[in-house]
Amino acid sequence: MELRQYQTELIDKIRNELRAGKKSICAVLGCGGGKSVIQGMIAQSATQKKNEVLFIVHRKELCRQIENTFRMCDVDFTFCTVGMVQTLCRRVAKLNEPKLILVDECHHILSDSYKKIIESFPQAIVIGFTATPVRMNEGGLGAAFESLIESVSTKWLIENRYLAPYKYYGVELADTRHLHIKNGEFDPYEVESLMSQNVIFGSTVENWKKFAEGRQTIVYCSSINTSKATAQAFQEAGITAAHLDGTAHKTDREQVVADFRNEKIKVLCNVDLFGEGFDVPDCEAVVLLRPTRSLALHIQQSMRSMRYKPGKTAVILDHVGNYTRHGLPDDEREWTLQQKKKTKKNGKVNVKNCPNCCAVVPSGKQACPNCGYEFMAKRREPAVIDDVMLQEISARPYTDYRKCKTFEELDLFRKAKKYKFGWTIHRAMELDIPIPGKYTQVAYRLGAGGVS
Repeated sequence: MELRQYQTELIDKIRNELRAGKKSICAVLGCGGGKSVIQGMIAQSATQKKNEVLFIVHRKELCRQIENTFRMCDVDFTFCTVGMVQTLCRRVAKLNEPKLILVDECHHILSDSYKKIIESFPQAIVIGFTATPVRMNEGGLGAAFESLIESVSTKWLIENRYLAPYKYYGVELADTRHLHIKNGEFDPYEVESLMSQNVIFGSTVENWKKFAEGRQTIVYCSSINTSKATAQAFQEAGITAAHLDGTAHKTDREQVVADFRNEKIKVLCNVDLFGEGFDVPDCEAVVLLRPTRSLALHIQQSMRSMRYKPGKTAVILDHVGNYTRHGLPDDEREWTLQQKKKTKKNGKVNVKNCPNCCAVVPSGKQACPNCGYEFMAKRREPAVIDDVMLQEISARPYTDYRKCKTFEELDLFRKAKKYKFGWTIHRAMELDIPIPGKYTQVAYRLGAGGVS
């Protein structure tokens, strides 16, 4: 296969790290950047030299998908094993000793099942791939990798037409602020209770009609019950919709996916099925109905609609406020293998919600790029009064207060003279200077009632 230039450059970076003696490398490339093809070409190069390769995926649905990609890359399966992590973990004693271990979506690598496999082959080189090299509860991946290398950013992929541009709408239908945390994620039982309200299902359909009607849409739900109920709400509105989850029979799942790709089904509701690594080329919009504290899950789900097609603009409709926790898909992020210290700034995201069209935009925008709404400039805090200025005013004669033209000038004079605040109120009334509305009650208490 012919690789894109940035894909070739990433492989070269990996080789340079190997030449430098590194044996465990984490490679970072955004969703839709073509990680599978890169992995396939690395596996092809290794098997061509008759080196044993072990490729680890975290979902059984991905095994056939990656095997198809590897065949396109001419990987010799005589020397390559592709398997789901749980299966490989159970069979680790029977596996051929690999020279190279490739780990898909390697932000999962700190879990015990991955550790068991990798620790069983201490001589193997380990190369992991992910768009988000962070573990929700454990920070960076330094415990598993010696080196981290990055490729192009998501913003670059959009600008160079490898990913579709997008519009992100934030219309919160559920208040997630009071959810408790369990094992690093929102308590699933509380989420189930919160998201099982009939009003949410109906409002989801209404908002889809407003922002994404006619688009091939994947809806990410928090549970099987809510997914089924959401699909039913779409069906009752006359929209072809279906539900899928991991318990569906393989034949049934393949038929539903085929119907979705052939546009016989317009809306596909699911639970944890069409997420990390799953290829859904015909998806044009996603609806987020599962609140999550996982940046990796948020990025994977929100970007599922961004596969490039000329003239296409993807739609992301967030009903659970995930953007308030994680920001936008193409935000520039600083990656490191080290675990970041928890600070108050860790959870801060630089986005805001347009009150006119509900679009989520970067905080620095003065106008909404979607509808043109002009954001009100934030009121500036009064500048800190310079000590020198106060000293200059304090030296002036008392009668100079009559030269003040505004309430602010009077209050500055009062501060310099170290009078009580009531002095400013009385002098403002004396000079017929308007008193700001927020001090009206103070003025009444001080006997200056009626002053505007």
